[in-house]
Amino acid sequence: MLLFVPKSFSLDSIGVMSGYLFAPLKDKQDYKVVPFCVSLNFNYRSLFKNAEKIKGDVIFSLEPFINTVYSPDANIEAGMNLLVRYVFPSKSKLRFYIKGGFGAVYMTQHTKEQSTQYNFLSQVGPGVSYFLNKHTSIDFEYRFRHLSNADIKEPNAGINANVFLCGITHYF
Repeated sequence: MLLFVPKSFSLDSIGVMSGYLFAPLKDKQDYKVVPFCVSLNFNYRSLFKNAEKIKGDVIFSLEPFINTVYSPDANIEAGMNLLVRYVFPSKSKLRFYIKGGFGAVYMTQHTKEQSTQYNFLSQVGPGVSYFLNKHTSIDFEYRFRHLSNADIKEPNAGINANVFLCGITHYF
């Protein structure tokens, strides 16, 4: 049994990512964004007793972001994600993972799909890390992202986006 033990909660790695996000909108040009985020990563082994029973690694990430929207109009998105990544066991330099989570976002773009500028994100997708050395990896990932206001106000059709990211991570 895994037991939560907050004895040594420490930062495991820090990464930066950017890429391309696009989503169709009803009455405007497609929603196109250049995302930029910083990942503050915490390995589960510092959080749980008997963590060695889990194969692979589980990483918890806080991910503040600021995204540049360039279509249909110049705008920004800013917010914070809380994500969990499962890294499949591997002894090679190439490591595959799946990541998912949720977040909150403020967007300056007005759309017919969303009646509020404060919204919530849910996202999931696969990724791969290539380790250049013990402390540095290059990361590539895809995310399916759903943005909505959680029915706080109508309309709330949501915006579903495809996100492609590339970045670098430094491990301590």
